[in-house]
Amino acid sequence: MKSKLTMIIDSSKCFHCKACLVACQLENQVPVGFRRNWVKVSPLDSTDGMHFQPGNCMHCDKPTCVEACPTGATYKDSRDGVVKVREDLCIGCGSCIPSCPYGARYRHPEKKIVDKCDYCASRRETGKLPACVEICPTQARLFGDLNDVNSPVARLLKSKKTVRVVNNETDTEPMIFYVNQTAPRDWPVKAEAPLPIQLWRQVAVPLVKGVTGLTGLGVLFMLGRQLVAKDEPLGHDTHDEARDIGINDREQKE
Repeated sequence: MKSKLTMIIDSSKCFHCKACLVACQLENQVPVGFRRNWVKVSPLDSTDGMHFQPGNCMHCDKPTCVEACPTGATYKDSRDGVVKVREDLCIGCGSCIPSCPYGARYRHPEKKIVDKCDYCASRRETGKLPACVEICPTQARLFGDLNDVNSPVARLLKSKKTVRVVNNETDTEPMIFYVNQTAPRDWPVKAEAPLPIQLWRQVAVPLVKGVTGLTGLGVLFMLGRQLVAKDEPLGHDTHDEARDIGINDREQKE
């Protein structure tokens, strides 16, 4: 891997201004009611008070979303470690959505394909930082190449204690690190592919490959995609306020 793009977040610097949420929605044209990033809010604690935890796709080293994708649309780029989606290969089956412990994916209601954080790929192509990183007024997010020993992220990871937010049953080795401590820590869910996809991979895939090859496999899966495809709006999470941003913005315009 030539580079390993990583984000280190100091959640103690976040005061929930929501600038990162708005910047991401505008930069990536995220539909109202959906989101690529979020800010989790910890329960009120008598000792530490309220704690805000920014986050986005964890670009895991062992991404279960990649394993769940039947067409190869979701993959981990060997050049930079970013988990990406090939739009031309995505059929919108949605099997990768419950396969992500972090709820970092959604099915685009118009494109009918899966969308997620890609560290603002279009911005990075022009030498810019991801929108959420650039907009943060307290510099709570730090972005860079972990394989570059002289990069700020590499130096910070070496000099500071960091933690990763994981689900213990399905530790995907996320590449988002939090400085010192962060809260909440118990929100990632167990990653599970939908039952039709599990059966497809265990039974149908080996059978069809042996009989018809990959072309027939793709055709047959296209016929069966309706088993799991369904447009689902972002559910309201008491720890998650990204949806409210888009809704409030729309109400103000009206």
